[in-house]
Amino acid sequence: MSLMGILDRVADTATFDKAIEPARRAVQAALKPQTFKDLLHGTWLGHPLHPVLVQLPVGTWTSAGLLDAIPPLRPAATALIGTGVVAAVPAALSGAADWSEQGIGVRRLGAIHAMGNTVALGLYVGSLVARAKGRGGLGRVLSYGGLGLATGAAAIGGHMSYAQSSGASHAATAARALSSDWIDCGPLDDLPEGRPALRKGQGASVDVPLVVVRRGTRVDAFVGACSHLSGPLYEGTVQQVRGTDCLVCPWHGSAFDLDDGQPRRGPAANPQDKLEIRMQAGRVMARLPGRDR
Repeated sequence: MSLMGILDRVADTATFDKAIEPARRAVQAALKPQTFKDLLHGTWLGHPLHPVLVQLPVGTWTSAGLLDAIPPLRPAATALIGTGVVAAVPAALSGAADWSEQGIGVRRLGAIHAMGNTVALGLYVGSLVARAKGRGGLGRVLSYGGLGLATGAAAIGGHMSYAQSSGASHAATAARALSSDWIDCGPLDDLPEGRPALRKGQGASVDVPLVVVRRGTRVDAFVGACSHLSGPLYEGTVQQVRGTDCLVCPWHGSAFDLDDGQPRRGPAANPQDKLEIRMQAGRVMARLPGRDR
């Protein structure tokens, strides 16, 4: 078994679920109002914010490790460590916001990821204290210990992103299975007004669910799997969110602008893949734009 394969075993283990669930509820209760949570999710950015914010503590702490090896440059290393400690706070908040809205397997590994980073942060704070007291040797030992733990935690975070698809667009994955042909979504008159309807698009091996919304003579169609965690958008609702008609996921409440698929409320940060529409003899035809094929 590969080293990262061990993490999959951990993600299947329910040993600490009784501790993880109260922590998840506490995070969701603390991160209010909704606009603050959306800020942390990266809903406004169209991309998860956490991977962006972690670059600063990772970069400063790695650079500090290199500078600490050169005695004349150790004061600069101390400054970089302090910068990383400050930058770790918003990075941790954004990570906690995303973690609280993920599936159970991601939450299990995410708890280990968070604990590793928390201990690493504590070691870096201890390093700053030791350096301030003139105990540079201890300060370097603590900071290198922090770097090792942060590196291990980053590896777990990478596994969550690439192997468990945390933060990836699940709608984009479903869209890749669609053919490039026009899809017949049926007669316009068969679509309910202002409510999501399920339609099927032909894929390479299986049909791909689509969600179609009619507003008068206007029709909007999207990949039916929510970009956040593949929730069935065709079982959702159409609501006004921040003054915009949105398609709302029934699982976690993510809201997507019907006009362009952009997220207007999290936890989704990625946009929802939207299909082109044309009318043909009273029937609604849809297909993915060229960039998605």
